[in-house]
Amino acid sequence: MTRKKKKRELHDEMMEETEAKAGENQPAGEEIIDESVLSSLDEARKEAADNYEKYLRLAAEFDNHKKRVQKERADLLNYGNETIVRDILPIVDSLERALEHASNSADFDSFVQGLQMILEQLRGTLARHGVEAIDAIGSEFDPNFHEAMMRVESGGSPDNQVVEEFEKGYLLKGRLLRPSKVSVAKTVR
Repeated sequence: MTRKKKKRELHDEMMEETEAKAGENQPAGEEIIDESVLSSLDEARKEAADNYEKYLRLAAEFDNHKKRVQKERADLLNYGNETIVRDILPIVDSLERALEHASNSADFDSFVQGLQMILEQLRGTLARHGVEAIDAIGSEFDPNFHEAMMRVESGGSPDNQVVEEFEKGYLLKGRLLRPSKVSVAKTVR
């Protein structure tokens, strides 16, 4: 007999003895359940219940987080410009006062001076919010910052130099907000 067969027979004999003893002590149809198996099963059930509760809590927290992020995003879209609008309101007030003053006065020079002050106030507000003007005249044409409206013959300017600005361009915190509309020099041949 081989070693494997001997082990198998020994195992089968032990199982038969265990079943016979169990049959003597237990009513027919019931299986023997070891206490350690029962305690392991109880522990596993408790752990499963704990894990399920943790899962439910995390799912609820995630759902609440998702709702909070959606609300914050909606608020940001709706009220994100609140700071700049609040800073522009005094400029609107200044323009209204200037127009009221202009309608009641014939002093054109003071009106122009008032408009210049309002323009400086507006430029300062824009600068505080990261808006800066692009200096185009005299620089070399750059299609990343300039939009060429025309090319003009210019004997005094080098080729591809911006010679005239039709509309000022602006950057917002280093990113192009609007390109400068310019005319570009071409050399006469």
